[in-house]
Amino acid sequence: MAATSRGRIQDRAKVAGGQDHEVRYEAKKEGVSKDRGKKTVKGAGNSRKKVEAEIGRR
Repeated sequence: MAATSRGRIQDRAKVAGGQDHEVRYEAKKEGVSKDRGKKTVKGAGNSRKKVEAEIGRR
């Protein structure tokens, strides 16, 4: 895990569903709408691998 300039640790393996920019990034990367990305994070959990797998199934 990488530390930020403020000393906090970031977990790149998770998607913060409450952070618009993270949901937009993941949705754009997977080629889906932001709303679908948010629903997927809510349904599959915040694990990036699970979100990508769930989007890939549809």
